[in-house]
Amino acid sequence: MAWLDRSARAIFLTDFIGGFVVGMKYFFKPKATINYPFEKGPLSPRFRGEHALRRYANGEERCIACKLCEAICPAQAITIEAEPRDDGSRRTTRYDIDMLKCIYCGFCQEACPVDAIVEGPNFEFAAETREELMYDKDKLLANGDRWEREIARNLELDAPYR
Repeated sequence: MAWLDRSARAIFLTDFIGGFVVGMKYFFKPKATINYPFEKGPLSPRFRGEHALRRYANGEERCIACKLCEAICPAQAITIEAEPRDDGSRRTTRYDIDMLKCIYCGFCQEACPVDAIVEGPNFEFAAETREELMYDKDKLLANGDRWEREIARNLELDAPYR
């Protein structure tokens, strides 16, 4: 610092000490970030994550094969095939979602008259191959069974705004 004159040295040291004081003040405050894999932040009830097909309390699947979700999907990620059952109702024989095409807009969930297809709270899903992200009916129903409690709670909290 010999090349600096006396006033420049004073300004430099003042700035350095001031910066050090600010750094030490924040060093002892609670951290603003979270330790992600071990701590998770709160999610909104309206969060749109991994898709799931829901069932009624008696175990019967909710989907009535109206195909509104397939029709409204802007990415054309949903494919449904259905046929009538012996009791006259329609149920799906095939319900596929290509998660690589999905843009998580939530239109399928909004269009469903019986809350059969929902976007659940799970945001931690990854795959190593493309085939793993092609969700069929069995995978969607398994997701619904696994996340049913959280999905029902989120739908209940969101009900006044729907």
